[in-house]
Amino acid sequence: MNLRKTSILAVCGLTLLGACAPAMTDPGDPGMSRTAQGALAGAAVGAAVRGVRDGDSRSAARGAVVGAAAGAIAGNILDRQAQALQQSISNPNVQIVNHGSYLQVVMPDGILFATGSAAVSGPAQSDLYAVARNLNQYPNSRVEVIGHTDNTGSAALNQDLSQRRAQSVAGILAAAGVAQNRLAATGRGFNQPVASNATEAGRAQNRRVEILIRPTQ
Repeated sequence: MNLRKTSILAVCGLTLLGACAPAMTDPGDPGMSRTAQGALAGAAVGAAVRGVRDGDSRSAARGAVVGAAAGAIAGNILDRQAQALQQSISNPNVQIVNHGSYLQVVMPDGILFATGSAAVSGPAQSDLYAVARNLNQYPNSRVEVIGHTDNTGSAALNQDLSQRRAQSVAGILAAAGVAQNRLAATGRGFNQPVASNATEAGRAQNRRVEILIRPTQ
């Protein structure tokens, strides 16, 4: 890309980022809001697509503007949705992580299920209903419910248990009004640990259900 193109894209990107986060001067700062991160990512993608497609700097600049605007909107929605989830879920052990392009709700199995069971406990159902209300408030997303176990027992047993647990959680979200066509339930057994299975503390972290919320527009 020549200097003229680079300058145009830089101006577009900085202008839009200034509108999204006027106090932010370092794009690599981990404190940058998801709105600003979305604008930056959208500007880059938009510029690349338009520039390659049309082959000129004006198209690349227009792509940067459009992409940044779309990215900023998506990032702002995720910011607000994550904040609303934090406020509505009562159990402090539930984690809500905003990854920028999707939200991750991590629910330890200790608050969801009795040992070896796929029946969701009463208190956990209240939090799942809160998640469902949030999903209905922000309907433009698809939702992946993923069950995980530790490595105690056979692979087949854990795969089955993780699948049934994911389906139980997805079933409650559906019962609370989340459209079935938005939901997918998957069991991963003990194949995706987040901690060592050599200790009880590590195994407890691995036993979890994750709800991934991925915007569709």
